[in-house]
Amino acid sequence: MAEGLRVERISTAYDRADVLQDVSIEVQPGSITCLLGSNGSGKTTLIRSILGLTPPRSGRVWFEQRDLTGLPTHKVIAAGIACIPEGRKVFPKLTVEENLKVGGYQEASEDVVQARLAEAYALFPQLKERRAQLAGTMSGGEQAMVSIGRGLMSAPKLLLVDEPSLGLSPIYVKQNFDIILRIRERGITVFLVEQNARQTLAIADRGYVLAKGRVVASGTAAELGRAREVHEAYFG
Repeated sequence: MAEGLRVERISTAYDRADVLQDVSIEVQPGSITCLLGSNGSGKTTLIRSILGLTPPRSGRVWFEQRDLTGLPTHKVIAAGIACIPEGRKVFPKLTVEENLKVGGYQEASEDVVQARLAEAYALFPQLKERRAQLAGTMSGGEQAMVSIGRGLMSAPKLLLVDEPSLGLSPIYVKQNFDIILRIRERGITVFLVEQNARQTLAIADRGYVLAKGRVVASGTAAELGRAREVHEAYFG
C-alpha cells in the first residue's frame, strides 16, 4: 500500500518552550486531510517542522516511506512536497508570471516550466490575463491564486495549504476551497491547515484537531463534525 505523509510523535520547540508535544498524524495519498486549530495551537509550527524550517526536537517525519527528518527544506521540496504559506507571501515587485516561475525553480527544462505555466493558467484564467501585472498590486483573492499556482509549479505529490481563507472575502474563500477540490482531482494529496471548520470539513476526507500543541481529536470529517472538541471550539 502506498504511503503518504506520516508524522510520528514529533515535539518542536522555540528556544526551550515546546510548541508541539508528541504530535502524530497521517495523510493518505490522494486524500484531503485537514488540521483544525485556533490561533496559537501550533498549526503553522507543524508545517514548519514538516518542511524542515523548524526541525523537531524529537520524533520523525516520513513521506512515501522516506525519512525526511533533519533534511534541509530544498530537499524536502525536491521529495515532492510544496507549501502554500499563510498570508500568501507573494513577491510584490515581481510580475504574476515571475512569481509562478519561482515555484518551478528546481526544474531545469524550460519546456517543462512552460507546460506547468500553461496548467496554472488553465486553473486560473485571470492570472493569464494579468501575467505581466505586479503581484503586489493585486487583491488578496488574486494573490491567493498566484500563491496556489506557484505551489503547483513544482508538480508536487503533496501540497501543504496553510490557512487559505485567512483575510479573504467569502467569495474568494469559496473559490479557494473549490480549487483545493480540483487539485485533489488531479491526484495531488492535500494537507489543509485551517481555522474555518465548516468549509474545511465539507471538503476533507479525514482530519485532526490541534489544541495547545497536542492532537485532541481525529477521525473522518463526519466524525469530527460531531466531535465535542470541534463543537466547543468552533460552533459554540
